[in-house]
Amino acid sequence: MAGPARADENGLIARYFAPLAGPGADRMRDDAATLAPTPGHDLVLTADALVAGVHHFPDDPPASIARKALGVNLSDLAAKGATPRGILLTLALPDDWSEDWLAAFSAGLGTATAEHGCPLLGGDTVRARGAMVIGVTALGEVPAGDMVRRVTARVGDRICVTGTIGDAALGLALRLEPEAPWIAALDDGMREYLRDRYLHPRPRLALAEALRRHASAAMDVSDGLAGDCAKMLGEGRGARIAADAIPLSAAAARAVRAEPALIERILTGGDDYEILCTVPDSALDALRAEAAAVGVPLAVVGTVTSGDGPPAFEMGDGTARVFAAGAFSHF
Repeated sequence: MAGPARADENGLIARYFAPLAGPGADRMRDDAATLAPTPGHDLVLTADALVAGVHHFPDDPPASIARKALGVNLSDLAAKGATPRGILLTLALPDDWSEDWLAAFSAGLGTATAEHGCPLLGGDTVRARGAMVIGVTALGEVPAGDMVRRVTARVGDRICVTGTIGDAALGLALRLEPEAPWIAALDDGMREYLRDRYLHPRPRLALAEALRRHASAAMDVSDGLAGDCAKMLGEGRGARIAADAIPLSAAAARAVRAEPALIERILTGGDDYEILCTVPDSALDALRAEAAAVGVPLAVVGTVTSGDGPPAFEMGDGTARVFAAGAFSHF
């Protein structure tokens, strides 16, 4: 017996996405939404897409995929010092989509948008001829002229990162290489922690205001710490980074003790979605205090130097290493 007919585009919007609509979206009954920035503020816009089989596993839980699609964009807003205002969603569904999958996806998206005060304002739903694609455009705002830029670090600034680095890369490795010897060194709780860090980014929105006040430059770590640090510094600046100062979770630290070569994966793997920023010495104590006040761990890992070249990581054995291909590339 054939199953129930799937809803058409208008039906999908009405059933799954209209309930998530924010002010200005008219419950998704129009072709566009309105959004008025707070007086004296600039809009900040960012867009990222997730492709099944590239950015997530097709069989990941739909609610987790939704949280990741939102989280990677809110992480960009956080690094710019911005407050979220809303999102646009483009959803390209493959031929085998189901209403159960879409119901779970929209429920996860609704929970995440409510948590971060970032309602759905509009978008598009289309048929994909290949893998599923989820595109999110996130809109935020900052006081006029206060967005934290990426390439404005100054020589002598201290380099800081939030949270812990490398967990998501190891969580991905658990999926791709389940028989790797180092995994045996982890207990069940550590393995679950790493899997969760891969599935669910933690956008550091609580730090946005402090970044506006104190950071000279910032970006989120999405394509690997080594490569993203090189992007942030651009030309004419380098970095000296103490590998031992890079914050590791208990799970990552145990994995490295079991297999020291994993440090390269930790430094170059993607999906951390932590904040990488540079801060003048004069502002460092204030940023540390404000990060602690909002519950965001912050570690000082290095210093901006003059000259060109990728960041130099000073290893525990006294050697210096560079990672020329230190970032994930889509092409």
